[in-house]
Amino acid sequence: MPVLPRFGLSELTERFNCDSKCREYLEQLRWPSGPVCPKCGKKEIARVVNRDTVLRCVDCQAQFTVMAGTIFNDSHLPLSKWFIATFLLCESKKGISALQMQRILKIGGYKTAWYLCHRIRAAMLESQKAPLDGVVEVDETYIGGKQKGRGRGPHLSDKEIVIGIRQRNGQLRLFHVQNTKAATLAKYIRENVSEDVDVIITDDWVGYPKAMMEAGFHRNRHKTINHSGRVYVDGEIHTNTVENAFSLLKRGITGTWHKISAKHLPAYLEEMSFRFNRRKSDTLFQDTLRHMVTAPVLTFAKLTKEEAA
Repeated sequence: MPVLPRFGLSELTERFNCDSKCREYLEQLRWPSGPVCPKCGKKEIARVVNRDTVLRCVDCQAQFTVMAGTIFNDSHLPLSKWFIATFLLCESKKGISALQMQRILKIGGYKTAWYLCHRIRAAMLESQKAPLDGVVEVDETYIGGKQKGRGRGPHLSDKEIVIGIRQRNGQLRLFHVQNTKAATLAKYIRENVSEDVDVIITDDWVGYPKAMMEAGFHRNRHKTINHSGRVYVDGEIHTNTVENAFSLLKRGITGTWHKISAKHLPAYLEEMSFRFNRRKSDTLFQDTLRHMVTAPVLTFAKLTKEEAA
């Protein structure tokens, strides 16, 4: 299907000003070669008479819509508002709050807007990510609370830890972790950095040398910058690239979302990195909608389920 050029909100509302246009576009995204029955996989599909939003499989007689089994599943919100919400989430580089979304779309209560945002956010989760190579920076930051100057040891129980891994002139990865022990750092480095990486740059945190060895990277491919000695740049050796992403994340938390629970922090990190990695792409909105019609259903019960102790 043709790539939509990047457009503004006014163009969006003109192009997708009714649910039928939105639905037609979603069908093209979900089934580029034509509708497929989700039950039997056959491609002989007809539309139900007088209910053109409903599709029927000629073979097994199953009826379904483009929204069934997707992020849109069981939603009563008009698709035109879904499209606007998705656009706003894509184009707001520091995110958009559920309260602001509620005001703009004039929908139900805060809970409805919160659930809407989380459903879009859930579609931004990417299960398969290419390994990072070239020059890669790794760093960690702390989210939550206002206490400063306490170091970064395990006693920081009132803060959440986020590891950032960023390829220079490339992609960003953000992860919510429980600690900064060498084994934890090694796990995320091993899973996200290519074996052919040129160099991995970190600060002088004591866990990194051992983490590099455990991840399988020789020490000659590990460079450090001495933040403890207030050295932040030494030629090409620095972690400023990943720290810029941390700055954007923290501005989103303090200025947009204001408060994030530890339970949902990973979802916000996925949203931030998904949008950041596509910030120069003309297909950001299109890619997000494509993920939304291929991602699994996220029920409110699942989203709000209490974690096991």
